[in-house]
Amino acid sequence: MLSPYADRLNALPVRRREVEVGGGSTAYWEYGVADGADVDDTAGPTVIAVHGFRGEHHGLEPVLAYLPDVRVISPDLPGFGETAPLPGGRHDLDRYARWLTEFAETVAPGAVILGHSFGSIVAAAAVARGLETPRLILINPIGAPALEGPKGLMTRLAVLYYALGAKLPERLGTALLRNGMIVRVMSITMAKTRDPELRRFIHAQHDTYFSRFADRDVLKDAFVTSVSHDVREFAPHISTPTLLVAAQQDDITPIEAERRLATLFSDAEIVEIADVGHLIHYETPAEAAGAIRRFLRLPVVRGR
Repeated sequence: MLSPYADRLNALPVRRREVEVGGGSTAYWEYGVADGADVDDTAGPTVIAVHGFRGEHHGLEPVLAYLPDVRVISPDLPGFGETAPLPGGRHDLDRYARWLTEFAETVAPGAVILGHSFGSIVAAAAVARGLETPRLILINPIGAPALEGPKGLMTRLAVLYYALGAKLPERLGTALLRNGMIVRVMSITMAKTRDPELRRFIHAQHDTYFSRFADRDVLKDAFVTSVSHDVREFAPHISTPTLLVAAQQDDITPIEAERRLATLFSDAEIVEIADVGHLIHYETPAEAAGAIRRFLRLPVVRGR
């Protein structure tokens, strides 16, 4: 399925890299720096972009397509995409936060930190615990307990789904967690756009990338982390200027909760996007990138 943002993405330089952090190898992609070019050749700051639950680096590419003059480093979280699980121990929030801190300090010290959805929890936890960054950007931040959101029933069903996947015999449990029909139901539930072409693209993205987790154990750990924590825990401990890009139809964190979340930071602003839910990165990437550009004081890029 051709991306609606293909023309912009095809013009965006990208190269794959790996780095040893957290006791394992992390795969990451560097956008906006052409082969042979120096990092200083980019006009804007460096941004480290952390994807959401069950996703990997491809998910944030539509937003990056509107940030062509920014060096963006986008890793696959440990246990997802092309990054193997970290050796030994559970993949809980403490481990993910320590991994992100070490990754940022190794690859791009002083970079702006950006997190989407589950990535917003990881990013906020890392910054609250000492990761130095000049600015923090949270897209679709998890600003309230997922079990209390507008689709709390769906979240409870998800809890049962992941618990069952973890308890069944390994082969059967993994097959359940990668079941294409269930992934499609998740995709249909989250998509708000009525554009049939964009809906097909969203479903194709989830079909392709939503099951690229290493094993059911790391998936269970990440899910438990995603429903056990939210950004409210860390907001009062973050003094870094912060941007919240929130959706007015988000089924996971209602917009009223996002507005309250913004007040918990010492220095935060919120940009609300109408007619979109938890898939800002797919449905309204230009609007999200526009908010980011203003926050980072970059020139506006016009056109689709």
